[in-house]
Parts: sequence; structure tokens; C-alpha cells
Amino acid sequence: MVRLIRWLLFPFSILYAAVILLRNWAYDNQLYNSTSFHFPVVIIGNLSVGGTGKSPMTEYVLRLIKPLLNVAVLSRGYGRETKGFRYVNVHDSAKLVGDEPLQIKRKFPDAIVAVCEDRVHGIKQIQNQIDAVLLDDAYQHRKLRPSFSILLLDYESLQHLIIPLPTGNFRELLHGCKRANVIVITKCPEKIPAQVKFSIESRLREYTLVPIFYTKIAYQKLQTANGLILEDTQLHDTVAVVVTGIAKPQPLLSHLKPRLKKILHLSYRDHHAFSPNDLDKISRAFQYIDTPQKVIITTEKDMQRLPSSFIAQHPVYFLPIEQEFLFNQSNTFNAIVKRAFSC
Repeated sequence: MVRLIRWLLFPFSILYAAVILLRNWAYDNQLYNSTSFHFPVVIIGNLSVGGTGKSPMTEYVLRLIKPLLNVAVLSRGYGRETKGFRYVNVHDSAKLVGDEPLQIKRKFPDAIVAVCEDRVHGIKQIQNQIDAVLLDDAYQHRKLRPSFSILLLDYESLQHLIIPLPTGNFRELLHGCKRANVIVITKCPEKIPAQVKFSIESRLREYTLVPIFYTKIAYQKLQTANGLILEDTQLHDTVAVVVTGIAKPQPLLSHLKPRLKKILHLSYRDHHAFSPNDLDKISRAFQYIDTPQKVIITTEKDMQRLPSSFIAQHPVYFLPIEQEFLFNQSNTFNAIVKRAFSC
């Protein structure tokens, strides 16, 4: 039913795409003003709505550049209940700063992490404290003129028609690739058929000649908020309530199912704010499992939105993920990114 409704809205998708093309044309031809800065401003973004791995890529770049430069992370702070500019503290809640900035701050406590809807205003607030700034989800924020743009496209979406909102999930069409300095195809399978790789690159080469990289999800070990590790060998006889509030939970489920005895999946929308009723439902599902070997598993992003009181009362584990480059491309990508930050 939802799919039918979205297709009925297809005329609006055409109108939306036309408006976005016109807006981009106006910025490209300097009819609208964009602000640039004298230090490296690197953005990570996508053309679709969620699910391309911006947070793992942000962490990858930060891990690469932080030892070399004082680089700050600036995010919109999607899902927060506050407005305006705000520094992120490790003791903040996702309601104050958003789940993704909070995750990054807790993993990189020495880094400056801030949130602001207006990216230009946000950079101005921190520019005297930093050497460079890294922004996530800012590809469509045309009021800012970045010095370098990393565009993420997930592998699965490129196997289908690119359809803009509201019928499809794309904020803009592949024409938007022209603004990228590098493109990363994320969430790839372990082995990409040669004909599929050729098809992807042929499709993108209609718009750009920038380097194209490929990554897959590299799942780490399950761990608690206190760092207690749950080894894969302990999972075979374990039943898990898997709680997800992300755009595309299927890769996570595909990873977990062969490793666990049984899964009960509770799915929520991306960036979902867990209510007392949600937490009660999760708790009851966990208590219903009639075996002592049981756990609650969630994503690292969702972990930021679960109350500490709930985590203290349940065996909650999260599954960290990282980006892993295919085709031995990591050194080339790293060198390009270091040059982008003038390292």
C-alpha cells in the first residue's frame, strides 16, 4: 500500500527533481552565494536519504587525519530536540545533540564535535580553534562551498532506477555526482561481479571522471557500553532481541542470523527516539525468551539513544562497524584525503 501511494506521488517527484536541478544550477552559476573558508573544509554526503554509511566514513577520515591536524567534526545533529550551535559532550544525550555526533564524540573524546543546522554559522563558531573541519551529511548544503567533497553511494541503490523523493529515496539525481571530488560505493558485497562494476562505473562516468572507490561493512565484535566483548563463539546457543532504528537493517540481520541460535527483530524508523512504551516492549520481548543465554543486540548509533538506566538493567550489546576498502584501494584513498586536508 505504501509503495502504491509513493508511485501515485510520482508527478511530485518530477517537480522535486526539477526544483533541485534549478537550485543547483543557480549555485553553480553563482546566482546564489556560497561561503568558503581559508582552511580545509571537507564534507561527506550522499544523494539518497540515509543508509549509505556516512558515520563510519566520518570516523574513518577522522581516525586518519586527527593525528596530523586539529580537525573538528560539524554535524547537523539530526533528531535532536535542540536548535542552533552546540558543542557535543560525551555526557550529553542524543536528544540534545543527535545520535551520530554523540557516537563520534564518545569514540573520539579529544576531538571537537559540534552541531548546527547552519553549517556556515557553525564553522564560524569554531574556526579559531581548529586547522580543518569535517562535515557529515552536508552535500546538499550549498550555502557552504567545501574545499573537498566525498560522495557516498550505496551499492544496492545503484542496481535500480534512481528515483527522487517522494516516490524514490533520492534527494537529487546522479547529475549531483559532478560536485564530488571522490565517490565511494559503500556496503558492497565481498566480491563484485566484473560486469556489475563495469555497469556502475559506466553509469557514473556519464557525469564525472573523479576516482571511484569501493567499500564493504566490516563488522567488529559485539560489546557493551563498558567495553565487555562477546565473542562469536559464545553466540551459537544465544537467542537475541535485535533492536534497530536505522534506515537499512537488513545487512546487520544477515550478519547476525548465521551466528545466533534465534533472532527476534524489533524494527523502528531511522533515528527513532525510544519511548517508555518502546523500552517496555523491548524488555518484555527479552523476558519472554525462555533460555538463560539471551541478550539484546543493537547498533552503535541506536545505543546512543537507549537510556543508561535501561542499559544498566539489561545485557545490551552493540555491534560497531567500520569501512573496509576493496581492491586494495585504501592507500590511494588515504593519500587523496590527506592531500585534501593539506597533510
